[in-house]
Amino acid sequence: MTMNPSVKIFSGTGSQELAQKIAQRFGAPIGKVNIQRFSDGEIQPVFLESVRGDYVFLVQSTFAPTDNLMELLLMIDAAKRASAYKIIAVIPYYGYARQDRKDKPRVAIGSKLIATLLESAGANRVITMDLHAPQIQAFFDVPVDHLDSSAIFIPYINDLKLQNLAFAAPDVGSTNRVREIASYFNAEMVICDKHRKRANEIASMVVIGDVTGKDIILVDDICDTGGTLAKAAGLLKEKGARSVRAMITHPVLSGNAYENIENSVLEELVVCDTIPLKQESAKIKVISVADLFAIAIRNAYENKSITSLFIHSQLKERG
Repeated sequence: MTMNPSVKIFSGTGSQELAQKIAQRFGAPIGKVNIQRFSDGEIQPVFLESVRGDYVFLVQSTFAPTDNLMELLLMIDAAKRASAYKIIAVIPYYGYARQDRKDKPRVAIGSKLIATLLESAGANRVITMDLHAPQIQAFFDVPVDHLDSSAIFIPYINDLKLQNLAFAAPDVGSTNRVREIASYFNAEMVICDKHRKRANEIASMVVIGDVTGKDIILVDDICDTGGTLAKAAGLLKEKGARSVRAMITHPVLSGNAYENIENSVLEELVVCDTIPLKQESAKIKVISVADLFAIAIRNAYENKSITSLFIHSQLKERG
């Protein structure tokens, strides 16, 4: 008699809270796994239940990022050697995504290397969210479900009921992302064009577009040190914006990020829980991606389309 494969959802140590929420929304208990660490730092994951013949979803963001990444790779390998039917890496935040091209001599293309490692370990599919560059999907030879955080930011923006809404791209690289959400609201878009002397250090920034009297929402995929956001928000206020807030998918928040955000003119910074916050902040609000990932997992398991989860699908329905 043929049995349908069942779903098992497991979490790495970096995404336990989010994985618990995803499993709860999906309607399955979180799987039992023990992540052992030897005294020298080596990691050895051990599944404490059978995964033979199952769809195994492994939830782990690869922030901070090497231990979490190595843990995920070892979990994939363990599931493969335990005869899992399909192994799906659920990576809410895909680390090394900013290393997506050879933009200067003698550098690695880190995001391609990570894709190769995940496939070599045995991942049959990847579910992720808001890659720094969407073309990273082409680095994989297995299916990639690339979720869009706009699906959860849009209801939040609607609830704000801002009178003179406009969207801003904190740099030229995020213009496509911002243009799509601005089109959804039939709102104007402006660009903060920045020039860097070196990584994490902004030399200059100019605003392209009129922001006078507008309620601005800055949209981007990653907030690292918070320097770009703080500088962009201050410049937008100087140019006449009535209010400035930011909606960022992945709260990397390294270095002086919390201080930069607290001392900025931002009304609030709204982030997703793809990466757990290191500390609390009165200006930072977290909204969960658990529902979105739970739906994506169910649809992947049931071989259903996930198109309805994307903003372009909603725009097509409206237009």
